[in-house]
Amino acid sequence: MKNIAWVIIVIGALMIAYTGFTFVTKEKVVDLGPIEINKEKEHPVQWSPIVGVVLVIGGAIMLAKKK
Repeated sequence: MKNIAWVIIVIGALMIAYTGFTFVTKEKVVDLGPIEINKEKEHPVQWSPIVGVVLVIGGAIMLAKKK
């Protein structure tokens, strides 16, 4: 249980520091034999830093209850 609490605290701290990321996918727009036209599409993934704070506090509570 103690290890899980530490993992939750670390994930929460990372979520506070980094509030999101973006990944890119390629989408085929036109495919006419040897001619291909691809489009890169960005997909942002974002979350509130409040979620990270809640995780850090929850992990700290888990550590405190274990002792």
